[in-house]
Amino acid sequence: MAAGNTIRGSRVGSGPMRWLEERSDEVPRRSVTYWCASGHATSPSFAADVAPPPVWDCPRCGLPAGPDENNPPDTPRTERYKSHLAYVKERRSDADAAAILAEALARVRQRRGR
Repeated sequence: MAAGNTIRGSRVGSGPMRWLEERSDEVPRRSVTYWCASGHATSPSFAADVAPPPVWDCPRCGLPAGPDENNPPDTPRTERYKSHLAYVKERRSDADAAAILAEALARVRQRRGR
């Protein structure tokens, strides 16, 4: 059971809609249809004086969609996960790696007294 001064069955903003009396005029709109590579169509509405974007995300599959039904945008290529070692190998050659390893081993041997 609810306590306090709440009025059951009501919420902020509830009541009859008085479109013409309380609100301003509706902005002129136009609908643009976009198609994705999966064949899904979506039609978002834009203000008539605004240029629609060239690409829109498909709400069904998430792929990019374009205004040309016969030529939808390509699916984005996802990069596979790279480990830290893969990034290091991109920056360093095998000769650099051998030199760094030799230097590190020399420091370890010096600490151990060999």
